[in-house]
Amino acid sequence: MNIIITSIITLAAIGLIAAVILYFIAQHFKVEEDPRIEIVEGLLPGANCGGCGKAGCRNFAESCVKADTLDGMLCPVGGNETMKKIASILGKEAVEAAPRVATIRCNGSCQNRPRTNSYEGASSCAITHNLYIGESGCAYGCLGCGDCVSVCHLGAISIDSTTKLPVVDTDKCGGCGACARTCPRGIIEVRPLGIKGRRVYVGCMNKEKGGIARKSCNVACIGCGKCAKECPFDAITISNNLAYIDSNLCKMCRKCVDVCPTGAIQALNFPPKKKSETTTTDTSTQQ
Repeated sequence: MNIIITSIITLAAIGLIAAVILYFIAQHFKVEEDPRIEIVEGLLPGANCGGCGKAGCRNFAESCVKADTLDGMLCPVGGNETMKKIASILGKEAVEAAPRVATIRCNGSCQNRPRTNSYEGASSCAITHNLYIGESGCAYGCLGCGDCVSVCHLGAISIDSTTKLPVVDTDKCGGCGACARTCPRGIIEVRPLGIKGRRVYVGCMNKEKGGIARKSCNVACIGCGKCAKECPFDAITISNNLAYIDSNLCKMCRKCVDVCPTGAIQALNFPPKKKSETTTTDTSTQQ
């Protein structure tokens, strides 16, 4: 019995001594942290999406506190309102950034891009992309397995049951880019939301030559260059048989939309053109 009691006392003494030693070591090597980091982190949405370019919300909060200015720093999920709150806490000025949204640069719906085979493997875009071309003849189009849906922390993306393409809810999307980084074919691009949500972009990523691209999809970009010639703002470039519209230069006149022979250029949330505008465009096109 005495041996048991002695053992218990000895172990308790060793534990107490070790605790005291660890306490003094912790105090000696303790790193003082700015208390504002906790406050700023509390203002962030906690999505840890990486859209700000940092490892997570905690790392972004540290960067905000340590930075001299908040220029170029934005929490895409929280947006400008969150940055204003952070700026007021830190006594800095927040530069308002234009809202951005995930944009699906593929219009290869089941109607436009008929399926030529059936895939019965794992329902993952990453796996499917590495295994074969996909269920249609386009090696650049959306695979429709929904990897983008699973990584969206805000529930802003869903797969349309009819087109089998991702649909972005602009009211929920924070433009963090998690879906864009996940897509193995790079068909998702984070672009400016635009005034009243109006955007003009090329809804195709096919880099094949025109004839081959058109065989794969009815609305594929064929790299003809008509849009680039028509654009009065030099916002469109042609590279690798594919047109690209620079959102910083585009004034959304939609002249490119009118001359595109395949309908590859998408114009979202615009009111219908007046008859006079349509007539003028048709006449200029014929000439």
